[in-house]
Amino acid sequence: MKKIKRFERKRRIRAKLVGTATCPRLSVFRSLKNISVQAIDDVAGKTLAQASLALLGKNVKHTVEGAALVGKEIATQLVKLDIKKAVFDRSGYRYHGKVKALADGARANGLIF
Repeated sequence: MKKIKRFERKRRIRAKLVGTATCPRLSVFRSLKNISVQAIDDVAGKTLAQASLALLGKNVKHTVEGAALVGKEIATQLVKLDIKKAVFDRSGYRYHGKVKALADGARANGLIF
């Protein structure tokens, strides 16, 4: 039931968000052991960049600080691609804790939502 409600919220959010090549959609996925984010160009249907705890290495834990590092990593990848603006897609998750830390980490490293 909890998962179904999240998918309903995700569907409502996605109906309003569209990512482009100059302003991609940052889609967050959270599991019990990992948090990941993708920068997606919905017009072309391509992923421009991605970051996750698994890609950062084993010394990074699944905590708020780890989520902030994932946000920092996606922001640095997008700045290298000369992309400074993005649309944040929280995928139905509540905007607090790890999801908020990821967004704040991306903002702190030059990305504008």
